[in-house]
Amino acid sequence: MDVLFLLKNTEGTQNKSCADKGLPSPCVFVVAVDGTDGHTLWERALDPEFHWAQCGMDEDTGTAWHCLLSHLNNITAINKYTGDIIWQQPWPTGLQSSLPVLSVPDQDGDRVKDVVLVASDYTQTQLVLLSGRLGTQIGSTVILDFTNVTSHRLHKVKNGSLNILLQKDTGVYGLALLTVAAKAKAGMNADLKDKNANTADGLVPIFESETVRMLRTKEADDSSNLLVMTQKGVVLIDGTKLQLQWRFNTSSVPSQPSFGHFNKDGVLDVVVEEDLGNNTKRIIILDGKSGGVLWEVSLLAAANSPRSASVYTTNSFSVFMFWGLLPSEFNSSESFNSDRRFYMLHPLYSNVLLEYSSVMDHIITFKATLMERGRHAAYLLLMGPDKGAEGTVVLKKRKLKQDVPFCKVLQIGTSGASETSEDIKEAFSRLRFSDE
Repeated sequence: MDVLFLLKNTEGTQNKSCADKGLPSPCVFVVAVDGTDGHTLWERALDPEFHWAQCGMDEDTGTAWHCLLSHLNNITAINKYTGDIIWQQPWPTGLQSSLPVLSVPDQDGDRVKDVVLVASDYTQTQLVLLSGRLGTQIGSTVILDFTNVTSHRLHKVKNGSLNILLQKDTGVYGLALLTVAAKAKAGMNADLKDKNANTADGLVPIFESETVRMLRTKEADDSSNLLVMTQKGVVLIDGTKLQLQWRFNTSSVPSQPSFGHFNKDGVLDVVVEEDLGNNTKRIIILDGKSGGVLWEVSLLAAANSPRSASVYTTNSFSVFMFWGLLPSEFNSSESFNSDRRFYMLHPLYSNVLLEYSSVMDHIITFKATLMERGRHAAYLLLMGPDKGAEGTVVLKKRKLKQDVPFCKVLQIGTSGASETSEDIKEAFSRLRFSDE
């Protein structure tokens, strides 16, 4: 897997400046680097200012675009394999700004997936359909009497229906994609294949609350369900019946939950980080079916700790990863804020954790991912200066199994385990990983 960087700089990685491309300085550089050794594959300079980018929107390499970028007053489609600009279009008239785009099934009959732009302010919400092949607007702008949308996503329910979910601080609302297409252009050839689609003319409330903060669609095995975060917990909603499945109340949830398989019932479980105050947090793994607590541990909430993650294995469970500091490992003679550890949990050995402590730099982002089917899982750490500071940015990639020999095995459960530290490390080393 290769990596795409977006940099704001006066010069790119290949000694070519913004001025060489006739652009104001500093400008935006899109740089693709080889995931094996980090060398530059291609580089593209674009006009500043940068607003957002979205890549990997279509796995079909035969489609007409691969990455979309919003910059200056343009939206630009770039081929992610070559860096070539496929099309560049000015912002649609009257559209002031936009959240990152939605990739939707072909609406105009040219066999290329299209794009929905969503822009919202305190007066209205606008939706604009763009051709994925040319970038031109399809039909007219759809205007909703709906304000202050902060997040959105395309949601497919089990019957095949496609809905655009719009989230604001008072709830989550659904709008049928068929409705958007029909309002934009009457008689449009919409290749949606959803005979049971929601055909309501307006927004349908899915979950209403005064404290909705984030929206996450439950992944993989049960994609129709919706996980909604509030300030006081998480709620799972059946995405087909739009009924509450379960609710888990907490004191505070500061970051988005993640998903993984703790048990082997085939339903994704939910990992929640609860803020307990006094620099303490609780990592809770909730059963995806019932919302009951399957596992938990309390950690010191060390500064600059990424949110939890997991990687699937071929044994129908996941390896879970999280950051913080076990209270038993805290050395009071050292600064708490500088002491942060990386932990791995094997569900079959839930009374122990592997602790890795060599990552001390400022972390910009962290991602766990599958690198080679059935064999290697890895994590990517992007490290560099804190926001607003200057310095070197480093991307670090490590296989999970590389860290196992250097980890400390820590007992966290009350029941004594018969396995030795060597047994636990061997169990981690034998794991094979999967993308399902």
